[in-house]
Amino acid sequence: MSEFEYAYDTVKIDVKAPAFDLPAYDPVKDDTTQVSLASLEGTWSVLFYYPADFTFVCPTELRDMADAKDRFDEAKVTVLAVSTDTVFSHRAWVKHEGLMQRFPYLMLADHTGSVADTYNLYDHETGIAARGTFIIDPQGIVRGIEVTSGPLGRNSEELLRKIEALQFMSENPGTACPARWKKGAKTLTPSIKIAGEVAEQLQ
Repeated sequence: MSEFEYAYDTVKIDVKAPAFDLPAYDPVKDDTTQVSLASLEGTWSVLFYYPADFTFVCPTELRDMADAKDRFDEAKVTVLAVSTDTVFSHRAWVKHEGLMQRFPYLMLADHTGSVADTYNLYDHETGIAARGTFIIDPQGIVRGIEVTSGPLGRNSEELLRKIEALQFMSENPGTACPARWKKGAKTLTPSIKIAGEVAEQLQ
């Protein structure tokens, strides 16, 4: 693979997400399925990479995401949990870890790490992926990227806030959402005319 092809295939903000096609464990149906980027076309989606099954911070994050399912459903967002474990490991973890009981999302198995590599998450020494969150819009464009340190758990509340802001801007082209924006708050219309007068625009 040439350097140009590699650069093109890796994840970048506001460009097409790298393609993937992975096996997945469905804990609701207790069965396996296949999920590709193409199958997500037309919907907002979140790739929620976590380091590994049977670890410590990971089940707390996935429980938090599960508890917020009604809000993700309301926002019409498809959440996909992903790690470099196999579908068999996913199933065993769901069956044994108390925090994973009634987990509602598909769990993708990137067991070769190839997809994690294109998403700039793969650690070739350990064979696991970092904690990475990717928000992908209905056109397959990456609109949000967050990678956190291994011991640090994420927050579904902030992820939902970002998605709601991105959806608002998608529906209202030309608008921008300031820091800590939530539904109903004032937005900005970027223009040379408000440079140096943003405070007044938000009053």
